[in-house]
Amino acid sequence: MDAHFAHSHGQKLLRQRNLLLLVVVSLVVLTGILMGLVASKDREIVLQPILSRPMTLSSSGVTTEYLEATTRDTAYLILNRSPSGLDYWMTNILKIVSPDAYGATKAQLVKIVTEQSNTDIAQSFLPTAMTVDPKTLTSRVTGDLRTFVGDQTISNETKTYVFVWRYSGVSLSLVRFGTVAPAQSSENR
Repeated sequence: MDAHFAHSHGQKLLRQRNLLLLVVVSLVVLTGILMGLVASKDREIVLQPILSRPMTLSSSGVTTEYLEATTRDTAYLILNRSPSGLDYWMTNILKIVSPDAYGATKAQLVKIVTEQSNTDIAQSFLPTAMTVDPKTLTSRVTGDLRTFVGDQTISNETKTYVFVWRYSGVSLSLVRFGTVAPAQSSENR
């Protein structure tokens, strides 16, 4: 009788083990399928409070509107500076720079901060035109660049700047920034 009881109890445990194994394998397969779906789906982020209308970011690419808004804000940040805010200026520019351009950009910014920290030289930029290309991740901003010493304007000139971006995941970062030569800016307007 004990052998029969032990055999039936062993069969019951074997059925439970097989059922548990089936559940575990099913969950592993389901988890794999769900991870594949999540990894292949474009991610979107809705950007809200600082914009005039809702804007989304997608891992599939940058929209023209988002590239334009980012370029506009970056141009204001980079091209408007005063001696009293140079540390803030440099810190916030470095936050948006691509990691592989960080070292070279920081070296250039440190040079500017060192040159201008004990002066009364300030700079103001008023954009007048902008073109963006989401396919090549480049932007051009044209505007009036004014340089001041104290309260006196020492120069006022129209300049065009180019921004080159990198988009990875849902992150847009600045790779390169510079002035476009006058002949290039008039050809590309």
